[in-house]
Amino acid sequence: MRNLIPSWIRVLVIFFLLFGGIEYFMDSGDRPAFMAEPMVMLFLLLVLLILIAIEGIVAALERILLNSLTPAQKEAYLAKKNKVPEFKWVKETYKKLLGSKPIEEEAEIILDHNYDGIKELDNNLPPWWIYSFYISIFFAVIYMVKYHVFNGENQYDELAVEYVEADKAYQEYLKTAKDLVDYKTVVVLTEPSDINAGKAIFTKNCVACHLVDGGGSIGPNLTDKHWILGGGISNVFKTISEGGRSGKGMEAWKKQLKPSQIAQVASYVLHFQGTTPAVPKAPEGEIWVPEVLEEEVDETPKVEENINVKDSIQVLTETPTN
Repeated sequence: MRNLIPSWIRVLVIFFLLFGGIEYFMDSGDRPAFMAEPMVMLFLLLVLLILIAIEGIVAALERILLNSLTPAQKEAYLAKKNKVPEFKWVKETYKKLLGSKPIEEEAEIILDHNYDGIKELDNNLPPWWIYSFYISIFFAVIYMVKYHVFNGENQYDELAVEYVEADKAYQEYLKTAKDLVDYKTVVVLTEPSDINAGKAIFTKNCVACHLVDGGGSIGPNLTDKHWILGGGISNVFKTISEGGRSGKGMEAWKKQLKPSQIAQVASYVLHFQGTTPAVPKAPEGEIWVPEVLEEEVDETPKVEENINVKDSIQVLTETPTN
């Protein structure tokens, strides 16, 4: 087999096998091992030179040995060296499985069909075809029992499971990909690191209009319940990102700040709610009520209405008829 593979192919195969093994077993982070550790590159270069040297030495020794042989020995050596393996056992095994007759015995399996002198042999089907047919029958029985008798999971069930797994993976990804957040998915951040980062951003960019304590100057007061464009983390995030009212509101900060930074400063702004600034600015806008409170307010008259209807029904049932 060695004589059938050129030496340069042997060198490359061994080299890349070693290279792949180093990359697989060596922990180099996101970078290739030979880039993270320069000594690995030096080692691989040394191994390549050694492999080339070994092939050169073996070839030189073979030439010396060949020149020392007699012509008859040289001819026998070259014949053995250039001999191609036949894998006779594979061919013999296939013939046994095939069950075909040799040419001298074909008279035993000739059929009566004769088409212009062309006769047909009653040979067995190829073994690969027969075994494939049996396997398909076995598979069909198992398939029928699993999906039509025991109602196993079909493709729609598997798709639903994959959707759930994909959603979990996406939610886990969102925890680390904070810059994918927008005003629809943002939540109030409570970690001290996020609050401190939001405070630093507010102090750098916002105190000129809102003052350090949020009391308001050019910009509105952030400590009262009045909001021009709505309160809550979603509205505050959207206002900081997209800007305030056209022509007279705050500029859009989405070009200067990342979504994660906007979420931090929006969470910090909400910390001003309920505090007392030194010089509070007069309220602007309308009192903002969270949606949850609005739903509770809306549900109250519905309950009273139901009670009134119930009382009316009770009165009608108790009223005597003439």
